[in-house]
Amino acid sequence: MRTIEAKTISEKICEMAKDANYNLNSEMINSFKIAREKEDSDLAKEILSQLIENAEIASDDQIPICQDTGFGVVFLEIGNDVHIKGDIYKAVNEGIRRGYKEGYLRKSIVEDPIKRINTNDNTPAVIHTKFVSGDKLKITFAPKGGGSENMSKIKMLKPADGVEGIKKFVIKTIKEAGANPCPPIIVGVGIGGTFEKVAYLAKKALIRDINDSHPDKHIANLEKELLTEINELGIGPQGFGGKTTALAVKIEKFPCHIASLPVAVNINCHANRHKEIII
Repeated sequence: MRTIEAKTISEKICEMAKDANYNLNSEMINSFKIAREKEDSDLAKEILSQLIENAEIASDDQIPICQDTGFGVVFLEIGNDVHIKGDIYKAVNEGIRRGYKEGYLRKSIVEDPIKRINTNDNTPAVIHTKFVSGDKLKITFAPKGGGSENMSKIKMLKPADGVEGIKKFVIKTIKEAGANPCPPIIVGVGIGGTFEKVAYLAKKALIRDINDSHPDKHIANLEKELLTEINELGIGPQGFGGKTTALAVKIEKFPCHIASLPVAVNINCHANRHKEIII
């Protein structure tokens, strides 16, 4: 049995909060460059160039990529042979509290969704926990902006709707979102499970590597088909037209009831921020 101190988790998440908001992954920046080469529109090319420059300035000056520094979403994979000395949930929130204060990151969380009083430290986080084999703790921190989150949708389709029904729902969701989620976007799609599970699947899909494909061939093919159809909508970078409405579509699936076909779409803006560490 391996022991990890709660204070170690707080320290790591404090740094991850700043890192995720200051430093966009190189894979994302490279995807902007590839998209720019494929664009026909001069305006679209210019916007993609500005996104690249913005990411470079944020990293060089260690300032936020976007003024919306996001809701702290944390995925924990805890090894069965790990003992956490202390309260892991308190440790996560303490790390976010410190990171957002030290990093001068905008505090965007209200304590009560009706009364709308800011908690002033960007907590509490949304924490997803999974137990796995081994003696390691894997932490993924994904600050989620409100603008793109607001464009996400869930629908309980009928099994008879099938793949075509899934595609129609996803495309309709992106079309209606338009420029609101700050494209080029990453599209997370959850299929299966239950009402709450499918939303989690869509969120989890967003933290996958932008360059990977689903291991199941029919799902990988659906990811490609959806990406092509989304980019044919012509919304383009920041909604000004072009070939690049989305940079990737990621799908996660789960078994479901014979009478159900749940589908969720969770959208991330071009600042597709997430950092991962293993302790």
